[in-house]
Formats: sequence, structure tokens, C-alpha cells
Amino acid sequence: MTIAHTLHRYLAAENIEYAEIPHAFTMSSARTAQACHISGDHLAKAVVLRHDGGYMLAVLPASHHLNLPDLKERLGEDLVMANETEINRLFADCAHGAVPAVGRCYGLDLVVDDSIRDQPQVYIEAGDHETLLQLTHAQFARLTANAPHGRFSMHD
Repeated sequence: MTIAHTLHRYLAAENIEYAEIPHAFTMSSARTAQACHISGDHLAKAVVLRHDGGYMLAVLPASHHLNLPDLKERLGEDLVMANETEINRLFADCAHGAVPAVGRCYGLDLVVDDSIRDQPQVYIEAGDHETLLQLTHAQFARLTANAPHGRFSMHD
């Protein structure tokens, strides 16, 4: 598997430029950053949340963990983490657990942590456990344009 079909089509339609970074198979964003010799601060991970009867993505650095109480304060108390069955259904063309930090192509809204939003370059999962996509700050900003943002994560 390489780039998920849905993601690939969306990036092409939006003229988003990226480089593919192949890496050894990994099962966590922290291990992926290590395998690619990049800072976890530059790798955007997506956390799938259930909110207002639907789903959304919280995008934060792989070196951070989600501070759910802070995000609930911002978005409301009905915010909970989605379960694996829900995630697999939403990202059917992705490997289990390899959620790209791009919501629009999957019909999901985003909220973006400022600590990933401010990076000079950002890496995202491609939908498998062996490929990252490297984006410039400008390209990542285009992908997350109009998404609300703030500080809702804490460095590990």
C-alpha cells in the first residue's frame, strides 16, 4: 500500500505539492518519526473524535498528546475519542491506525494545534504504515485553511 486513494485524489485535485518518504513499517507516530529521522514536532498525527453527532480530526504533533479537557472547553462537552471500528469505517482505504491528518477529503472538519501549524515543514501519514508525505508550511497551511486552531496538546 502507498498513498490512500482518497487522499491521493484530493491532493492532486487541490494541487498540493508533496514528497513521498518511504520508511520501515511502524505502528506509532513516534516510531515513524524515529524511522524517518525527523522530529516528532514536525509529524502531524490525527486523532479522530466524535462531536455533535459526527466526527472530526484533531491534528497535533506526534511528540504531543491530546489534552481532551482543553479541547472540550473549546468545542463542548460532547467531545469523545472515536473507537477503532468508527475510525476504520471513516478511513476505509487506509491501513488500520494510519489516519492522514487531512479531513476534507474524508468529509471531516479539523481543529489544528498551533504547535504543528507553526512548523516550517510538516509530515503526514499517507494512509499506510510505510509512507509519509512531506509538505512545506505553505502546503500544509492550504490543507488546513479555515480550520479552527489553538493550543490543546502537551509535549510528551
